[in-house]
Amino acid sequence: MIINLEKFAAAEEPHWRRMEEILQKRQRDPWAVLTLEQARELDYLYRRVAADLARVTASAAEPELRQRLERLVARAYAEIHGTRGAGTVRFHPWHWLTTVLPQTFRRQWRAAALTVIVTILGMIFGGFAVAVDPEAKHAIMPFPHLLGDPSERVAEEEAAMSDRLQGHKAGFAGQLMTHNTKVTLFALALGMTWGVGTIILLFYNGVILGAVAVDYMLAGETTFLFGWLLPHGVIEIPAIFVGAQAGLVLARAVVSRADGRALGVRLRAVVDDVATLAGAAALMLVWAGFVESYLSQYHEPAIPYWAKILFGCLEGALLVCYLGLAGRKRTASGGRI
Repeated sequence: MIINLEKFAAAEEPHWRRMEEILQKRQRDPWAVLTLEQARELDYLYRRVAADLARVTASAAEPELRQRLERLVARAYAEIHGTRGAGTVRFHPWHWLTTVLPQTFRRQWRAAALTVIVTILGMIFGGFAVAVDPEAKHAIMPFPHLLGDPSERVAEEEAAMSDRLQGHKAGFAGQLMTHNTKVTLFALALGMTWGVGTIILLFYNGVILGAVAVDYMLAGETTFLFGWLLPHGVIEIPAIFVGAQAGLVLARAVVSRADGRALGVRLRAVVDDVATLAGAAALMLVWAGFVESYLSQYHEPAIPYWAKILFGCLEGALLVCYLGLAGRKRTASGGRI
């Protein structure tokens, strides 16, 4: 078929430009919802430009025009037939924070409860070991500064006349965040070991926590202990629980074969919850890192212990209220999630 390309291009140019405008608008905001009229216009222009391409392709002239139409048709095809999975929605940070995250935590409450139980068992074991044999802490404690006499450390901290973190608070906070994030992500990743690795890691963390607590309590430094640990611990420890909770959700997807679904299908079914819980743990660890660097490391007489303990208790209460109450909505059956 012989066509007058100059006349053909002049007649079709408004449609091509309109198609380019629509595609550029979709590129700027790919999550915008098309109205029925807009969808029909896009479909019409796609078919029209595709027909124009077929006519131009038959002619060897104007390769640039053919390439332009090829790009338009390819972009329109991708837009119409879509590459986004069904159910994929735009990420809204506020909605995720106020609704998705707490709902996900409550939906996976059994995994959360298991993380707490395992940690408590570890604390009992570690505390009992140190209470029976104080030398056991040399085998339990991973950090050298925890091996000394608690009373000597408290006396040293309270007598300090200078700020040992002066000029290094941000760096220290970064080190804390990095270390705790590694532990949390490790607990999550170990979910692929059918959850065995996650359980062992949680138990070991509990052993350390219990050993430290009993060591300081037996030394008569309970107030220092609470003032030191509560400000950051009420967020940091639950953050590790949440990361391990994600690991156990992952483990359940790996282990569960009762419904006959393939492993890939089971993993895809929990990927949103795992990602949400991992994100929650990361946010909590960032907060805990700052609090530990800027508050927890300072003791009396610089900061009264009662103030630090009160701060920690308020943080803990707010966290419980947030995870337990935020984003609740009534279901069709009358219950709440």
